[in-house]
Amino acid sequence: MRVYVLNGPNLGRLGIRQVDVYGVTGYAQLVADCERHGRELGLDVVVRQTDAEHEMLAWLHEAADEAAAVVLNPAAWSHYSIAVRDACAMLRGPLVEVHISNIHAREEFRHHSVVSAVATGVICGLGVDGYRLALHHLAQRASPIRQSE
Repeated sequence: MRVYVLNGPNLGRLGIRQVDVYGVTGYAQLVADCERHGRELGLDVVVRQTDAEHEMLAWLHEAADEAAAVVLNPAAWSHYSIAVRDACAMLRGPLVEVHISNIHAREEFRHHSVVSAVATGVICGLGVDGYRLALHHLAQRASPIRQSE
């Protein structure tokens, strides 16, 4: 099963930016962890990050065309990008929205995500562990045998 792990603006600065909010795990470590967890779960994981909305849209379109699963941290786009939300609505595979911080415990403008309404599920506030949990969920969805274990 192909899974795109897509990360939006500023996530390439993990481990440097607001470590009190986002933790000390750097972006390179997040990528390595997602790829390792994916392999352990039998998933073909592709991890990408961009600060350019048009690039994110192209990746979401690619995932839609492939009917691939997506783990998406839309970052700031969560709160206002109808374009990202509409691209997510085109997905034919499952979509797990992930936020490192608990967006509901932060500034009021972060409390609502326009993406959540079209997501299969949402994980927030569990740090980078949210990515591992999202991949685990997708692996279970892909394998009926694992669901019964």
